[in-house]
Amino acid sequence: MKGTVHYETRGNIALMSVDNPPVNPLSSGVRQGLYDGVNQALEDDAIDAIILTGLNRAFIAGADISEFGAAATEGVGLNEALDKMENSTKPIIAALNGTAFGGGLEVALCCDYRIAAPTAPVGLPEVKLGLLPGAGGTQRLPRLVGAEAAVKAIISGDPIMAPEALAMGIVDRVASGDLIEDATSYANEIIKSGAATRKIRDLEDKIAGDRGNTELFEQFAANLNRTHRGQFAPAQILACIEAAVNAESFDAGMKVEAERFAECLKHPQREALIHIFFAERAANKIPGLDRDVPLMEINTASVIGAGTMGGGIAMCFANAGIPVRIHDNDPENLARGVKVIEGNYARTVSKGRLSQEDMDKRMSLIIPTENFEDLGDGDVVVEAVYENLDLKKEIFERLDKVMKDGALLATNTSGLDVDAIAASTSRPEFVCGMHFFSPANVMRLLEVVKGKDSSPVTLGTAMALGKRLGKVSVMAGNCPGFIGNRMLGGYTRQAAMMILEGATPAQVDKVVYDFGLAMGPFTMNDMVGLDLGWRARKMMGGSNEVTARIPDELCELGRYGQKNGKGYYRYDEGDRTPLPDPEADEVIKRVAEELGYPQKDFSDEEILKRCMYPLANIGAKLLEEGHALRAGDIDTVYVNGYGFPTYVGGPMWFADTQGLENVLADIERFHEETGDDVWKPSELLKKLAAEGKSFASFDG
Repeated sequence: MKGTVHYETRGNIALMSVDNPPVNPLSSGVRQGLYDGVNQALEDDAIDAIILTGLNRAFIAGADISEFGAAATEGVGLNEALDKMENSTKPIIAALNGTAFGGGLEVALCCDYRIAAPTAPVGLPEVKLGLLPGAGGTQRLPRLVGAEAAVKAIISGDPIMAPEALAMGIVDRVASGDLIEDATSYANEIIKSGAATRKIRDLEDKIAGDRGNTELFEQFAANLNRTHRGQFAPAQILACIEAAVNAESFDAGMKVEAERFAECLKHPQREALIHIFFAERAANKIPGLDRDVPLMEINTASVIGAGTMGGGIAMCFANAGIPVRIHDNDPENLARGVKVIEGNYARTVSKGRLSQEDMDKRMSLIIPTENFEDLGDGDVVVEAVYENLDLKKEIFERLDKVMKDGALLATNTSGLDVDAIAASTSRPEFVCGMHFFSPANVMRLLEVVKGKDSSPVTLGTAMALGKRLGKVSVMAGNCPGFIGNRMLGGYTRQAAMMILEGATPAQVDKVVYDFGLAMGPFTMNDMVGLDLGWRARKMMGGSNEVTARIPDELCELGRYGQKNGKGYYRYDEGDRTPLPDPEADEVIKRVAEELGYPQKDFSDEEILKRCMYPLANIGAKLLEEGHALRAGDIDTVYVNGYGFPTYVGGPMWFADTQGLENVLADIERFHEETGDDVWKPSELLKKLAAEGKSFASFDG
């Protein structure tokens, strides 16, 4: 069996230590060890109390995820082990040396008392995998902290550090010295006072005041529609906590938890969320980048461009404790950029998410400079100017002259040719793309773009740096738009085509919103500003692209989007709610007539397919070409960079769930109806569909 629990006696106290490195999950040997250890202590008349702790870096970091969805085949089940602990007639003190997440916290809640190391985090993060705490967490935590605090903790799934856990009542003490010594002293106090046990299942005072309060749970449910729209597990968690408060007994509440856990376990959202969980971790595994590849040491950084992207990237470095010089060739832009950074931090301080001391420290790490040569002492430089290939090539030619030997040279381009940029230097092996997503200090995704000459050291360093900056990094090949933006073109084009063919922006946006994205394509265009593309096209002499006609006509009428209250929609002053506007609808209708598009009615199902299937088809082409390594990498990009709902699993996973043979049939139909190249089926899609396989099965 996997893992063990060491048992030793220290006078009249039994010390049980979980040992299942590196993070002590509740594998079969751990469950059996918990059961056997408590049993052994109960049978020994010389033992008055039990201390349970963890070796390695965790107390117990949760369930063994490899066992999710499978019945325990070895050793006792978790509930059996917990029953043994909860029925102990001798007090058990949980000494939380490190992470106590999920089942680990549920184990601690079955102990009588809890003491934690100051740096130990606790939490019930099961919701992030489409599950709920299934070993009593939804029943015991409300009895300890009250319904409202329990709802917040379990539905967010966020970690709670020991001092806050103490204030909430999750732990009884925070150790001030050696944890085991403090736990032993605590155990002796309990023994001296009569060795009383204290079972959370018997506590009532924290939930008594909420019993029968239907308004409270209606309010919680309303909040869920705002914070966890479309997600299955949070509503099940809420039902369990309501049962903890209102069920006739603890056991009745436990029955509700078991039923709701089973519903989560078989729900497709669980599989999608676990897919993303593993996909994000697999994205770091790059062929040719072994663990023994030496990496550059990154102690200082430089950023070129003090606009939105450059400022956000500089914040990423400062947040990670890395000093960063930021340069802009316009002194006013530089000063303005630093002011924006300061304002961003100040807002975070005002919301209580950052201390003033930490803000001051981070600001001190951001060093503005008007002198380009000052950038040369950076171990890494990230160019973040606007998307102009000639300008970027010129900057990299200058960087080649000023940057020290061995520095990592990265471009933040969102889709330009990294090889062309690298060719402007005498050291293309040190050049790669590091495509941050806006706002860079908020968005988790980083596309690391591999140029044809990028060395393993360069790529390995960029991937490791992304992790250090708190990003989810994905390797992409050097092709127009890389992974995310190349696929996005198909999505936005089909949305634009559908309103020429008879759909309305509101209809398309509603389908996409109901699917789970934060907003539809036309609301997004209004938010970004229709005039940006319009002005760019005018500078190039205009565009013959049919999908540009409607936004260009809207802009000619002064409809730029949210910035001036009218675009595809109209907006009331001070309100970003999109409202249908007859004037915009008339423009769309007129352009469609002028271009000769016959009008038809669209079902919601067809709109969804027209928007989502281009993503899967282009994604398949990326896999064919080797510009994406795995379907899971593509899903990771879309979940972390484009707002694709995690509980759907990403566009490739979504296509898999529809059946690739069905997806192919629709794509072939759309290709026949429209003749649009975006609908030309990928050879990989055809191959996998013919073989009855999925994108998830593709291994290159």
